[in-house]
Parts: sequence; C-alpha cells; structure tokens
Amino acid sequence: MDSRRLAPTLDALRRRAADCTACPLYKHATQTVFGEGPARARIVIVGEQPGHEEDLAGRPFVGPAGRLLDQALARAGVERRQVYITNAVKHFKWKADPGGKRRIHERPRQEEVEACHPWFEQELWLIRPSVVICLGVTAAAAVLRRRITIRDDRGQALVSPQNIPTFVTVHPSAIVRIPDRGDREAELRRLAGDIRRATRSLSHAGTSRKK
Repeated sequence: MDSRRLAPTLDALRRRAADCTACPLYKHATQTVFGEGPARARIVIVGEQPGHEEDLAGRPFVGPAGRLLDQALARAGVERRQVYITNAVKHFKWKADPGGKRRIHERPRQEEVEACHPWFEQELWLIRPSVVICLGVTAAAAVLRRRITIRDDRGQALVSPQNIPTFVTVHPSAIVRIPDRGDREAELRRLAGDIRRATRSLSHAGTSRKK
C-alpha cells in the first residue's frame, strides 16, 4: 500500500501531503494546498486545483472562484463551515503570461491528477461524506474514475467507486469568466440550484453516519 494512504487523521495526512513530490508540479508551486473543513463533514466539494490566490494563501477556494462559490452555497442554504472543500490536484499548475507579471492557470495532465489521487482518495476515506459535489470535469473524472461531461451528467445522482452519491456541476471559475452580467447571474443561480439538489440527497441518507 502506498505510504500516503496510511495516515490515521486528516491532520496527519495534511502534514504528509505538505512534502509531496509525486509529480513535478511541486517545483513551481508555493506550497501544497490541502483540503479544509470538518473532519466528519456530510458534504465534500471537490475542485480541480488551487489557483494563484490559493497557492499563496495555502487554502482552497479563497480567490474569485471561491468567493463565487461562497455566494452559491449561501443561496443554496449551505454554510461553508459545514462543508469540506478540497481539490483533485493539490499544487497550482501555471504558466507565465507573455509579460511575465501574472501566473496563468493550466489544466493538469492526467498523470498529475493520478499522482495526487492517493491524497484525495484518503481524504474521502477519512471523512466518509454522505454526498460529493464535483466542480468541473477534472474533479468529476477524479472522483468517478471515468470520463464525464457537464452537458450529459450535470445534476444527475451518480455514484462513486466508494459508493458515495456524487453530483457534477460547473466550476465557479467558468462563471467568473462570463463577460455578461446577466448571463453570469443566471449561471450562478444554476450552480446554487445544483448544490441545493445535491444536498437534498442528504435527507435520503438519514442522520446516522458510518462508523
């Protein structure tokens, strides 16, 4: 068994992940950005990877996409402090812009996602959530272990290999990039609706937690 899968707690796993060199992304990132939230959260939200602000802060979803996610959670009636939020990839992958003044996000390759998967897999194993919400296709494919499209799978109640109800929606960063304010607001409403739909599945899971 991979030694990354032996940590008994999230804190122990976080400390081990801080020194990860499983793929080259660590060489250019400021730090590992691990997940955060309650150790027994019923809801886990998974994104693709940290961005520029997350890389500097060491926390997931604190930049523009994170602020939009906070809005969607509030509209869905979900408090962020009750949710565990993480990413499929724990280091920021970027390239410099032509002027060299900004770091531009690059989508991680499949081998980089796979290198990070043991960390993410054990996060789920330790938390044992009742539902997982995937933001974007990279996160969805990492959770469900198969090809996913937003068009075909958005809003459906899927099941992960760990037998966890899983829902797929857009990544908030896609909404941030929409230039028209009205279109952006419409997509924010859809994202909030997707989160609300996912949380409704909690009522079917009951109040008991796995031991």
